[in-house]
Amino acid sequence: MSEGDETSASGLLDRRLFLRRGLRWSAAIAAAPSIAFAADLPSDPTRTPGQPFSNYGQPSPQEKATIRWISANRAVAGNGVSWTPLHDLEGIITPSGLHFERHHNGVPQIDGEAHRLSVHGLVKQPLSFTIDALKRYPQRSRIGFVECGGNSNSSWNLEPLQTRAGYLHGLASNSEWTGVPLAIVLDEAGVDPAARWLVLEASDAIGMNISLPLAKARKDCLLALYQNGERLRPEQGYPLRLIVPGWEGVLNVKWLSRIELTTEPVMSRNETSRYTELQPDGRARQFTFVMDVKSLITSPSPGHLLSEKGLYEIRGLAWSGRGKVKKVEVSADAGKTWKPAALQGPVLPMSFTRFRIPWRWDGAAATLQSRAVDETGAVQPTRTALVAQRGRAGYFHYNAIVSWQVSEDGELSHVYA
Repeated sequence: MSEGDETSASGLLDRRLFLRRGLRWSAAIAAAPSIAFAADLPSDPTRTPGQPFSNYGQPSPQEKATIRWISANRAVAGNGVSWTPLHDLEGIITPSGLHFERHHNGVPQIDGEAHRLSVHGLVKQPLSFTIDALKRYPQRSRIGFVECGGNSNSSWNLEPLQTRAGYLHGLASNSEWTGVPLAIVLDEAGVDPAARWLVLEASDAIGMNISLPLAKARKDCLLALYQNGERLRPEQGYPLRLIVPGWEGVLNVKWLSRIELTTEPVMSRNETSRYTELQPDGRARQFTFVMDVKSLITSPSPGHLLSEKGLYEIRGLAWSGRGKVKKVEVSADAGKTWKPAALQGPVLPMSFTRFRIPWRWDGAAATLQSRAVDETGAVQPTRTALVAQRGRAGYFHYNAIVSWQVSEDGELSHVYA
């Protein structure tokens, strides 16, 4: 089918249908029996006094199911992850309270007034900063994703795991981060020409440390003080964390306390025994860093139910650590045919991009997929192609096409297709 065709055999419609035929879409929704009218509501809220003011806003109690799901290591307290419920969210900004977490030994409770950031090693002038001192420097904001290198890793398994979309792929979140460009601080310290790497260290109980190339640090890294307009929360690195746009989450060190400039990487646990993967040819991938192009249909997805035949909006998220998302295509027949989805603006580099396309479900079994292409021309691979290239000895950087199967009963499940 050509891009301009209104519909395809799989039921996917032209992405511009909403603009051209909004009234017809509205009529279809209004006819659905699930719509409640004012007369059906239990009470009139306009005649009941409301709740008093609060010092900090909270979600409605009716939305209490929209939570991070915690997957903890039972052997080590405070070690584990919590997943962002991408399947319950809209837009591209992840609420601060739902941003995914990865902790190795719990969330440290740090006194922001006592905290210091030291910059030393191969520099002309070692420096130490209080948080108040950092706040005096020029600050910048950027919207971007942070994704754990282990996100989606269950898809390396032989059999697909059955759970909600966000609890498979929700070790990725997107925020507005504000802070001081790292390059400003490095320039003030005076970088020795021999320096090639930064060794980053956290103030958590495990003493997290890892290496970052100096070139990336100078390019676009941010000493973040704020997330979504408010000061960082403890689980997101209060009082200071690093943001490394587009690169694996482990480099975005939380509770940052020390930066040492060196000639070589530190070769810590998180860049040797972890984040290094054996390949089919016997070599190992190390210092992979960039999170490749990826997309995910968030609705409909497992846990949702198509209650009747008719029009639905397929929506999801796409992102790439190499730059902007250029295109997202959607298939409803397991990749036999594809239709371009509409990209919702703004389309930003190294950020979530929301995509949408209308779909007319005829009640037959279907398999939904999305495939993203970024501005470098990189195309999201099939699972078969990714496994053939990388083998199954690894654990990180899984970015293959995700498939949701729709049954004739309207239930959705995770499949490999």
